[in-house]
Amino acid sequence: MRPPSIEVRGIRKRFGGVRALDGVDLRVEPGEFHALVGENGAGKSTLAKCMLGINAIDEGNMLVDGTLWSAGDPRLARQHGIGMVFQHFTLIPSMTIAENLSLPRPGLPAIIRWKEERERLRAFFANAPFQVDLDARISELSAGQKQKVEILKELYLGTKFLMLDEPTSVLTPDEAEEVLIRLRAMVNRGDLSVLLITHKFREVMKYADRVTVLRKGRTAGARSVSATCPEELAGMMMGETRTIEVVERDAKVGGPVVFAVAGLRTRGDKGVDVLHDLSLEVRAGEILGVAGISGNGQRELVEVIAGQRPYHQGRISVNGERYVPERECMQRLGIYVLPEVPLRNAAVPGMTVAENIALRQFDRPPFTHNGLLSYAAIRRAGAELINRFSVSPPSPDLPIETLSGGNVQRAILARELGGQEIRVLVAANPCFGLDFGAAAFIHNRLVDARNRGAAVLLISEDLDELLDLADRIVVMSAGRIVHESIRSQADQVEIGRHMAGHAAG
Repeated sequence: MRPPSIEVRGIRKRFGGVRALDGVDLRVEPGEFHALVGENGAGKSTLAKCMLGINAIDEGNMLVDGTLWSAGDPRLARQHGIGMVFQHFTLIPSMTIAENLSLPRPGLPAIIRWKEERERLRAFFANAPFQVDLDARISELSAGQKQKVEILKELYLGTKFLMLDEPTSVLTPDEAEEVLIRLRAMVNRGDLSVLLITHKFREVMKYADRVTVLRKGRTAGARSVSATCPEELAGMMMGETRTIEVVERDAKVGGPVVFAVAGLRTRGDKGVDVLHDLSLEVRAGEILGVAGISGNGQRELVEVIAGQRPYHQGRISVNGERYVPERECMQRLGIYVLPEVPLRNAAVPGMTVAENIALRQFDRPPFTHNGLLSYAAIRRAGAELINRFSVSPPSPDLPIETLSGGNVQRAILARELGGQEIRVLVAANPCFGLDFGAAAFIHNRLVDARNRGAAVLLISEDLDELLDLADRIVVMSAGRIVHESIRSQADQVEIGRHMAGHAAG
């Protein structure tokens, strides 16, 4: 079975009063590696789910091999060889790789004959792009191995048109390279078509044949990769009239040590230590980048700093003074935290944007008077910061849960950076899943805090982000710091090997 040609014409999709897609056109030829880019909220994932049949199409047509197809049934998509690897893993952690590959297979009998199923799997792996241990449990795998299993599952199910939603966001550079190179080889052989949804222009330029750009639910244009460049794609994504502010880095790097973690040990959710005598220092006017694959203690470190997880050994200090992660101490010492997934960890979803922005100071003037909250003052202050930080829609009265991911990040940044004296800023994966424009805005705010003398601790799974922003980079693996380098001497391959748990050499 060869890959099908896929074409969508004038696709429209509404969710209530929101028009997510407003006349999208896209064509992917058989055996083509096609990239789909656009800002956060441009409709990329919605379009992919329409093509997969998860979302019904309100208006427009989809053609498979030139034949009109009534989208809206994932089983029909499967019959046409259309599949998708989502941004978040869909594997069952307690089951083995063999079980995860086999259970979704159409025609699987009620009583599985595992001898026959394993023969089928062995025949599939004779030409599979990756080799894995079929008896390994998903819970034992690294993020890179899980991503490979997700792809293998789709190929085992007969997928010939594979959509990938940000597939390299949790991978080391070496893992990302391996995945994309092997998929590119399958495309070159004519065995597969790929639609890659990504924010990384480097991946587009290196692996794709053609690229389609979405802007505000519409097709902004399509280009052959050989006839375009990242600057043109960025302009198509954001509109030619928009410009990206660039905050220049202050050449003076690093003052005295402001933030220090020494010998920190804390337990994870299963009751065993996940941080092992972890120590690091961040200087005034410095961004210290912490690289590492998800699950190596980064989340727990941020939770300790934010006061969301206790620790049983070690010391955290600010300017030599012991830091206790409580509200009064955080305000007095000037510590501000932007955690990962702020809508879950740093906001009250049902409260308004203005109320969330006021959470740090809500019980102090001008927000209180004689013990009573002044909602007018909260709203005024919120409106001013919404304007300063370009939160969209620019309304202080909307529930924060109605905003896009990038605008939730902007609102929380407005609260954390909105006027207080910042001595320490901790940011955890601040741009995960965000588009080019939103990420550039957040990067500029981090650099601005650094230039003003703050000690910035940037924890990120995106090595490109760290190489762009950090003055120094350390690597966390298994709850320890295993590598350190200054920005000018950072070696991406060496850092990637340490991220994967291997010594360089």
